[in-house]
Amino acid sequence: MSLPPVFSALTEDDLDAVMALEASLQAFPWSLGNFADSLTAGHTMLVCRAGADTVGFSVVMAVLDEAHLLNVGIDRGHQGRGYGAALLRRVMDDARAAGARRLLLEVRPSNRQAVEFYLRFGFTQIGVRRGYYPAAAGREDALVFDKELP
Repeated sequence: MSLPPVFSALTEDDLDAVMALEASLQAFPWSLGNFADSLTAGHTMLVCRAGADTVGFSVVMAVLDEAHLLNVGIDRGHQGRGYGAALLRRVMDDARAAGARRLLLEVRPSNRQAVEFYLRFGFTQIGVRRGYYPAAAGREDALVFDKELP
């Protein structure tokens, strides 16, 4: 990391930057409506900054004693510098502090970098959601991962 990550609650003022980041990362990005709906629903949404740059974001939905990482992204130019690890640690700490006992997420099997990242953090694959993601050639499955939050 060149600059230490600074985390803050994602607000409406962050939506343009987060939308641009999401669009740069995903072939099928979330819409502005998806992010706005998450804000309205009260999901835990963080933005990660390095200096003045928005380098990442996360969206987490709490359900009873579980947290579900709905969306997360780190700017490609800042990947491999520790920002993703810092953001995931913050997500897990916040979820644990809010009473979650485990964190769930889905990831594309084609996203080997992300799969390996979650495995390094101790996540375990617990299932597959068939045809979960839109893809250039129809649909792509999602690998379902979870991690206990002791």
